[in-house]
Amino acid sequence: MYYVEQDGQIVLFDEDREVLENTLKFTPQYAGLEIQETDRPIVDFEFADTEEWQEKQAQQEHERIAKLSLTKREVFLALYKAKGITPEQIRSQLLSPEALIEFDYASEYFRGNPLIDVIGQSLGFSAEQLDYLFVHRELPIPDNEEV
Repeated sequence: MYYVEQDGQIVLFDEDREVLENTLKFTPQYAGLEIQETDRPIVDFEFADTEEWQEKQAQQEHERIAKLSLTKREVFLALYKAKGITPEQIRSQLLSPEALIEFDYASEYFRGNPLIDVIGQSLGFSAEQLDYLFVHRELPIPDNEEV
C-alpha cells in the first residue's frame, strides 16, 4: 500500500503507486509530499491493525526470534545468574544421546532449535522466558519462583 502523509495524517493512499503519482499531479495542496510504502492496511485514512496484519507481524517476530543465537557461555551465565542452574544440572535432564551431543558440542544455541524448548521446559521456563533470554541475553528473575 502506498500513501501520502501530511502533518501526521494520511491524506492519500492507493495500492498502485502510479495511480497515486497521477493523483498528486492534480492535488497541488499535496505537492512536494513524499509517497511512502507500508505493508499495514489503511482503512478510512488510518492504519488499521487488522487481525490478519497482527498475525503476520506475530509470525515475523516469531521467525526473527527463532534465528537468534547465544553462545554456550551466555546461556550458562544467564541460567546461573537467574536461578543458580549449572551446566551439570541441565545435562542431567538430557536422556537422548542426540540431545547430549547437541548440548555438549554446540558452540552456540539457536532459539529455534527444539532442544531449547525441551531443556527450558524441564527446567521450568516458559517459551516467553526463553524468548526473553535470547533477545536480552539474560533471564528475568520471576518473583517468588524457584526452578
